[in-house]
Amino acid sequence: MTDYVVIDRLEDLVDASRRLANGYGPVAVDVERASGFRYSQRAYLIQVFRRGAGVFLFDPPPIGEFGSLQDAIGDAEWILHAASQDLPSLRELGLEPASMFDTELAARLLGHERVGLGAVVEDTLGITLAKAHSASDWSTRPLPQSWLEYAALDVEHLVDVRDALAAELEEQQKTEFAAEEFRAVLEREPKPPREEPWRRLSGLHTVRGRKALAVARALWTAREDFAVAEDVAPGRLVPDRALVAAVLADPKSKQDLAAVKEFTGRASRSQLDRWWAAIEDGRASKDLPLERATGGDSLPPPRAWPDRNPEADARLKAARPAVEKRAEELNMPTENLLTPELLRRVAWAPPEPVTAASVGEALLGLGARAWQIAQTSQVIADAFVDSVQAVETAPETAS
Repeated sequence: MTDYVVIDRLEDLVDASRRLANGYGPVAVDVERASGFRYSQRAYLIQVFRRGAGVFLFDPPPIGEFGSLQDAIGDAEWILHAASQDLPSLRELGLEPASMFDTELAARLLGHERVGLGAVVEDTLGITLAKAHSASDWSTRPLPQSWLEYAALDVEHLVDVRDALAAELEEQQKTEFAAEEFRAVLEREPKPPREEPWRRLSGLHTVRGRKALAVARALWTAREDFAVAEDVAPGRLVPDRALVAAVLADPKSKQDLAAVKEFTGRASRSQLDRWWAAIEDGRASKDLPLERATGGDSLPPPRAWPDRNPEADARLKAARPAVEKRAEELNMPTENLLTPELLRRVAWAPPEPVTAASVGEALLGLGARAWQIAQTSQVIADAFVDSVQAVETAPETAS
């Protein structure tokens, strides 16, 4: 059992902020959302721990304004686990760290096989955390006592975990690697909205024809609008597979739609007028979507490279195992050393001439960090040069 204070009033937040300001060292921060239950990614509980101050659990909806907390801890190093997931919810409330330490990202860079919070706590401190409520609906009020206890434990050990991982980073000479990665997470711009988000509809590949795709788009949009209005996860209203089933059934009337047994979900019948109106709107649309998304600046899938760009295919096949070998030498996952997307892009359109410096410059332009470039640019350049020589010296295939 850990000691914690639950804060659900603005005046109590001010007092808690004062106590946290008087604490010392970095600040452990965690966020509980209601992913899978609510449409929004807002925070429904914020847990904060600092040595010399204790554990505080803040209930954002009734508090509303977090300026005093930001003033109290904004300049301290924040410790988060999988920070990229929590930062948007925190920023929505005006909470922004000046610097941070991401325990999940550190564990990845160190080559830990398990990087979930419970696993990292167990591996570094030998303490087992129960994860029974990690997927719970945190918008529930009042929050059960067992949930609050679970939430408090999530931050109570984070400072000790941070110290243990920092020592490992120093031992493996990866302290600067981690610092660059942490800064990159903090400075990363939000991804722009997808041009055609409805194409993420699971099972859409079974829908054939532009008119049918227009109906799928209209159903997805109607569900999205309703989900936003109700603040409910779209899939809890009508699952993707049910929307696709409605499109494939091609119902001739609202009654036919109601008779589609695969058209399930808690709002599938209660909002039948809404879904039928969407189907009619989709059928009447003059703006028919293309059979395939244009893809923007996306590259062809690697399986198409031998025909589309055989030289790039040779470069990728030479460089990929070389980068994987370097990641193994550094004891970290390949995707943390260099994401597959960056390697594919530089292989598809390499700099001329190919040198470690030119490859490094290309990677920098694509968003790679300095430490990643230092560890991979020479490896990639050598692999690219070897691939060209291999193609030039390969015997011609007999006709």
